[in-house]
Amino acid sequence: MSGKLAFIGAGSMAESILTGILNSEFFPKEQIVVTNKSDKDRLAFLEKQYNVQNTDDKQKTVNGADIVVIAVKPYDVESAVTSIRNYLGTDQLLISVAAGVSTDTISELIGKEVPVVRAMPNTSSATGQSATAVTRGEFATEKHLQTAMELFNTIGTATEVAEADMHTVTAISGSGPAYVYYLVEAMESAAAKAGLDSNTAHDLITQTIVGAGEMLAKSGLNPSELRENITSPGGTTQAGLETLAEHNFQETIMSCVESARGRSVELGKKF
Repeated sequence: MSGKLAFIGAGSMAESILTGILNSEFFPKEQIVVTNKSDKDRLAFLEKQYNVQNTDDKQKTVNGADIVVIAVKPYDVESAVTSIRNYLGTDQLLISVAAGVSTDTISELIGKEVPVVRAMPNTSSATGQSATAVTRGEFATEKHLQTAMELFNTIGTATEVAEADMHTVTAISGSGPAYVYYLVEAMESAAAKAGLDSNTAHDLITQTIVGAGEMLAKSGLNPSELRENITSPGGTTQAGLETLAEHNFQETIMSCVESARGRSVELGKKF
């Protein structure tokens, strides 16, 4: 895509999205500029690592940008938006990836009819495997939505959802990779306790997670069917699953998701 892409925020999420976009060559690195609140060392690192532009001049960052991405923590959204709103025009598209913050809130902070699209990618965007949910605000057209979808499709898959569902999306796909990593940590600890070499365990567990994901994506079977297909009566898998059931594994995961969703709702209420 031609034009200019600007990032307001230079943390881990911004870097993950940036990495995916550069790997896909959706935007040339020469047309990407990054800024943040005050961390010049971080900006210098991103410039050196990815050959993108960096500046602490907010006006220079935003001027001429076709797309402006707000990639900050929810509590920094207000200061981030107010720092650039005087330079934003209605011909630009603003995309926010801040958890919990609605498009209406962002539009109110801007104070003019700038198209706003809200997205919730995850850090797997760095490898082109993000699951991103996208919703558009009051002033965004179908064309703006499609532009955002096209951008996020370069770093994985993009799915349009109703804004009312974004809190749930944040809890499952936004935070979801962390839950998987937590599971892997536990499996690696169990393997180490049993005496298995750590590198061997890591490789086997990693491929197991990748393979299970591929089966979910391509087999045409639902998770229950896939689970049942590898659970023989009286076998090792059944023994493991029974222990998970005894410890209320499914209820725990459901509570985990609900807690994350609740936190997203709380973050949105702070505005």
